[in-house]
Amino acid sequence: QVQLVESGGGSVQPGGSLRLSCTASGFTFSEYEMRWYRQPPGKGRELVALITPGGGIHYGDAVKARFTISRDNAKNTMYLQMNDVQPEDTAVYLCNFPSRNFWGQGTQVTVSS
Repeated sequence: QVQLVESGGGSVQPGGSLRLSCTASGFTFSEYEMRWYRQPPGKGRELVALITPGGGIHYGDAVKARFTISRDNAKNTMYLQMNDVQPEDTAVYLCNFPSRNFWGQGTQVTVSS
């Protein structure tokens, strides 16, 4: 049974940092592409970043140079290091396993002063 559990969200001031984690189970994590999406209040989901099994990376335009995606296959965990966060980064951040279109429950990130 596939499970994705996000953690690490919270409230942070503009210019601050957060690290999100997504811990996976129920499949061979190291063999699959994984993605982070976000859904701002009242808006649709947008791709934040993806990481391939071989470590290839792609970022959405809104977060380039500020966010870093990574994975630790030994821990079945994907990370999103968020630096210099801004109010427009406020959203629910969701972990996605695209091969089976499976989603985590999401973790809220709120950026405000």
